[in-house]
Amino acid sequence: MPVSALLCLVVAISDGDTLTARCGTPGAYQPMKVRIAAIDAPERKQAFGQRAQQHLAQLCFKQRATLHAMDEDHYGRTVANVRCGTTDVAAAQVSAGLAWVYTPYASEHPHLVRLQQQARASGKGLWAQPRPLAPWSYRQRYQR
Repeated sequence: MPVSALLCLVVAISDGDTLTARCGTPGAYQPMKVRIAAIDAPERKQAFGQRAQQHLAQLCFKQRATLHAMDEDHYGRTVANVRCGTTDVAAAQVSAGLAWVYTPYASEHPHLVRLQQQARASGKGLWAQPRPLAPWSYRQRYQR
């Protein structure tokens, strides 16, 4: 199924892997909550959660974004590959050590897996911790 690109303006950053974009034509904008595909950033209360959110804001807040919508998650958010300007946002977050490659989608994004291995090997971001806790494990443990 061909994926159409949406041109949007990023108007809010929720955390390190979720943003709100205003998409559509002037006068008929639709706000869209977007989950960046293939990554999972630390939760806001987790180590590096605030840094991940700030980094995403530096990349995208008040910037033009190109969204390639792929799916909708169980929270009703659009799951999309996101570029802010010319930057692949998932790759930028993973390279900076501010997001994990989300394991179920790792095989579809081998370039992200390589970037994560590089960030981990050089101790960038969350990889500076002795035992970083993946966000999915954090949610299981603390958000019941």
